[in-house]
Amino acid sequence: MTDRSDELPLQSIHHLEFWVGNAKQAEYFYRNAFGFSRFAYAGPETGVRDRASYALRQGKIVFVFTTPIRSDDPMADHIARHGDGVRDIAFLVEDAEKSFKGATSRGARPVLSPESRSDAGGSVDVASVETYGETVHSFIAKNGYSGPFLPGFVPSVIESQDVGLLAVDHVVGNVELGKMDHWVSYYERVFGFTRFMTFDDKDISTEYSALMSKVMSSGNGKIKFPINEPAMGKRKSQIEEYLDFYAGPGVQHIALLTGDILHTVSELKRRGVEFLIVPNSYYDALSERVGTIRESMAEIGKLGILVDRDDDGYLLQLFTKPVEDRPTLFFEIIQRRGCQGFGKGNFKALFEAIEREQERRGNL
Repeated sequence: MTDRSDELPLQSIHHLEFWVGNAKQAEYFYRNAFGFSRFAYAGPETGVRDRASYALRQGKIVFVFTTPIRSDDPMADHIARHGDGVRDIAFLVEDAEKSFKGATSRGARPVLSPESRSDAGGSVDVASVETYGETVHSFIAKNGYSGPFLPGFVPSVIESQDVGLLAVDHVVGNVELGKMDHWVSYYERVFGFTRFMTFDDKDISTEYSALMSKVMSSGNGKIKFPINEPAMGKRKSQIEEYLDFYAGPGVQHIALLTGDILHTVSELKRRGVEFLIVPNSYYDALSERVGTIRESMAEIGKLGILVDRDDDGYLLQLFTKPVEDRPTLFFEIIQRRGCQGFGKGNFKALFEAIEREQERRGNL
């Protein structure tokens, strides 16, 4: 019997592309607030006539910020509707055409048919398909390409002092009520993902609101996509707020892995990144709940970091406030000490912190 996970071998997340209203300013923010360095640029000066794109890197994380040059571009309509957000979660694959044909044969809707793009560095094959909302997955086959990023990009280097971010740990998507299982089945059928973990409204709830989540994992286990939907509650959940302000499903947050969360969070805060705040009472029983850890409990409490433990170890995590004026996209900073979970023991405290921010915005 054939292993389903072998049907579409995804090597890793190649990059995440954000469609934004002003890529030059977004690039500046992520360099100076999050410590990314610019390494490539594409735009009118490089022969790309309809957009400007800046490629940034930290560790194995690559973000691309793209903005349309003209107001009548369909990308401008997308940004007006959704605000700044993630458009493309791109996968590195061995064969883009084979990946595309396999995905579409299993029900994926095509966005870009396979095409080869070339410049002095060689050629790259690219194709893409739809996922939830107007988000897409591209398949990127590098074919030994030697350019700085992708064809059309030229080297454009501005170094920044990094904050210790290493890789994308997971990417979380929000979908409408009743649609989570649809998209879970889609990732199983189309991409060969498997269900890694499930959380229901008993796991993730407060007095006022709740959500449900299923974590999907790629065949090699390197790519994890939790998919959230709202659950019935007394008031509007964070998922409903997101869906209202993003005008549909999309990427809610990106979890970025660090090897030293105390350093990373301290540096991010120094640079002005704002984080959710949990009450001091969270730390009263923390030692009893998670046991002995390597990090200083005093420093963890000072920085407001959350800790959770499972049978394999523990993790430390902290969530930013939304990085847009719309309450949509935010980031999670996470360090793993063996634990492969998602902080189930922190869900209640996290959700209550989010609800306090929703109430301040008048959206609870």
